[in-house]
Amino acid sequence: MTARRRYITTTIPYVNARPHLGFALELIQGDTLARHHRLRGEQVRLLSGTDDNSLKNVLAAEAAGVDVQSFVDRNADAFAALRGPLSLSFDDFIRTSTDPRHRVGVERLWRQCAASGDLYRKEYEGLYCVGCEQFYTPDELIDGRCGEHGTEPQLVAEENWFFRLSHYVDRLHQLISSGDLRIEPSARRNEVLALIEGGLHDFSVSRSHSRARGWGIPVPDDPSQVVYVWWDALGNYVTSLGYGTDDIAYAQWWETSERRVHLVGKGVVRFHAVCWPAMLLSAGLPLPTDILVHDYLTVDGRKISKSAGNTVDPAALASAYGTDAVRWWLLRDVPRVGDADFTPERLTARADADLAGGLGNLVHRIVTMVHRFRGGTVPSAPPVNIGGLALVEAYKKAPGLVDAALADFNFRVAIRAVWNIVEEANRCIDAIRPWELARDERQGDTEAAELLDSVLVTLVTACRVLADELRPFIPDAATRITGQLTLVEGRLPAAQPLFPRLQGVTQPT
Repeated sequence: MTARRRYITTTIPYVNARPHLGFALELIQGDTLARHHRLRGEQVRLLSGTDDNSLKNVLAAEAAGVDVQSFVDRNADAFAALRGPLSLSFDDFIRTSTDPRHRVGVERLWRQCAASGDLYRKEYEGLYCVGCEQFYTPDELIDGRCGEHGTEPQLVAEENWFFRLSHYVDRLHQLISSGDLRIEPSARRNEVLALIEGGLHDFSVSRSHSRARGWGIPVPDDPSQVVYVWWDALGNYVTSLGYGTDDIAYAQWWETSERRVHLVGKGVVRFHAVCWPAMLLSAGLPLPTDILVHDYLTVDGRKISKSAGNTVDPAALASAYGTDAVRWWLLRDVPRVGDADFTPERLTARADADLAGGLGNLVHRIVTMVHRFRGGTVPSAPPVNIGGLALVEAYKKAPGLVDAALADFNFRVAIRAVWNIVEEANRCIDAIRPWELARDERQGDTEAAELLDSVLVTLVTACRVLADELRPFIPDAATRITGQLTLVEGRLPAAQPLFPRLQGVTQPT
């Protein structure tokens, strides 16, 4: 049987500055899903990249006194380099200004929508937020300011190309309300449905060459205009697969994948759940199957963003506290719905309590007992049948519970199912007290000896399941745990500390 295929994408961020922790959240969520489905035997392709063709990138380069290409190259390289510090496993990384696959795909998408009669040119005047790269109507503003950036939009008047989004109101509503286009969590789906029910207006899909500073992809057959950055950027999900060329990856991963999954932040839901599906409908292409929406990270209650100046460097954070600690906090403490406020103290407290004090201590404790009571050799015995049944049930149920939680885009619930193994293993040890069984064994109690064998086998088995199920979440730590539980010449290696204590570690600047 052919393995199921699952195509998972992150958004592609602007490169007007270096990466921050808010985007690292999305990268790690996408990586966790990809690793999980690979672990379950699926074929997975994970895509990330950078949105280079933005006016805000041009303005940032001008402010820095650097030519635009050099500026975006430098910052895009910083995003790509997160692979190492965050232990990411993306299969592809696209850059919209330099990847030869991208421009030809954007041009083809444009021509397909034009052939459907959905592109037309008209004069327009509106309020434009450079931070969002989006026009707003006055009633969409808060006290005359963009709700996302807190800035006053610019009044822009020019002639642009427009896309007939209004043609797709009924079709989009039907797709989303039926679940054919799944949006999670449900609160975000309801927001999108309300937006559609309020009426959709055609939107501008080009900018004048002069206002774009000549940066971006020219509109096919109209060099006076540049393709709107969102039209350009959204196309990366198919252009990266060779849409517009003869690359078979497009057919394999977009046309025939069982799931086409976009991870997005709540601030860009409109583009991904309304504009992008309408563009695909117009071009006659398959739609994504899932749009999974996360909320924001904040610092002191304010969204982490480059424009706000409250960024946290994820690479520096991983260098100071370790990849495991960063991934663990983002997946363990960030809720499915609602923003999460980050502080280094919260990260270190969680890592010390869970990783060093919980998981690391448990594995060290079990490996030490195997060496102390059985010379490092894991006994050949059935699982414990008294006092440890809850542990056996916990590790047998964990994979199914993780599957269900991640299908619901709920990382905290998934981790809770795995963490239950840690808690039940500690309860088993405290209830059965293996050291007392070893004492009774030395006094000739054969039943105690048999029970000790079963307890040790059960505990080692539980830790092996733990390592497997933790691999998508904290892959580096899972590899170390597996190494502690892998027999070398018939014996387990001597117990080693798995996680450092982080309290008192110097915070990154």
